[in-house]
Amino acid sequence: MCLKHDMVKRVVGLRRGGRHSSVWWKTVCHIREGLGVGVGNWFDNNLRRVVGDGLNTLFWYDTWIGDCPLILKFPRLFDLALEKESTVREMEGRGWGVDGGAWLWRRRLFAWEEDSLRECSLLLHNVILQDLVHDYWRWLLDPIHGYTVRGAYSFLTSTDAMVDRSLVVDIWQKHIPSKVSLFVW
Repeated sequence: MCLKHDMVKRVVGLRRGGRHSSVWWKTVCHIREGLGVGVGNWFDNNLRRVVGDGLNTLFWYDTWIGDCPLILKFPRLFDLALEKESTVREMEGRGWGVDGGAWLWRRRLFAWEEDSLRECSLLLHNVILQDLVHDYWRWLLDPIHGYTVRGAYSFLTSTDAMVDRSLVVDIWQKHIPSKVSLFVW
């Protein structure tokens, strides 16, 4: 399995375990991925990377600036980039201006790709890394207290978020130990 594939799995989230995982674990993954009606990818949509020093945040793969990872916002630049696994700190250190050293390409960019690079550089222009602050994850449903089982359950069972109720019922109605159900939530 290539490193790129592993990194994309990091963006996508929890692994399902393939054919060796239980039906129950696959159901848990379905709930996390929001395969019910109207919720979408609820878990990843409510999680953001907050960059401090940039040492533990992947430049292309983590959602740290804007609403989606840079790999999705600038897919052509990602495809052309030689440095795909760099951290935010590494990219900033090399210089991420239009002519910066962070941009190492497989080939020379076409004019429309240069426009995309300018857009990306403009997005990064006001980013200032903080040496004494570590990167961390922020739970958007409760940014002050962070992720809680109660908050996730509340979101999934609220009337304005229509999740497929059979998925929620599967977690609590299976013949599994209560501590396992609690751990999942």
